[in-house]
Amino acid sequence: MRKRLAILLILCILGGMATAQSPKRERKKNLVVKEWNLKNGAKTPYLDNIATYDELGRKTEEIEYASYGQKKRTVYEYEGQSTKCSRQLEYDDKNRISRIKKFEYNTDGTRSKQYNYKPDGKLESVKEFEYSYK
Repeated sequence: MRKRLAILLILCILGGMATAQSPKRERKKNLVVKEWNLKNGAKTPYLDNIATYDELGRKTEEIEYASYGQKKRTVYEYEGQSTKCSRQLEYDDKNRISRIKKFEYNTDGTRSKQYNYKPDGKLESVKEFEYSYK
């Protein structure tokens, strides 16, 4: 009986955590966020960053700007309805792919590996993630 109560309690807590995250994702549905900067003494702000979200509240694109125009653009790709990014394409200031990143996740949703590819598709490096709690 105690085991059942403990399991029920854990499920309630996890369910509450999932519900607590939903409103944040809900607010980001089809959202475009523009960040503007105003240098000290200047009268006109300049565009610094744009982040775009899809109908599921997932970030799909981020563009960083400099005084000369686009500095960097990142496109985020997802598999199906997943909220975990499966692939990330990074573009340079000339809008050419500079790096491709692919991700693997653990069963608990944390990242386990990141594969970094050159624009020609050749594997450049692999990053592994290790999690430990104090």
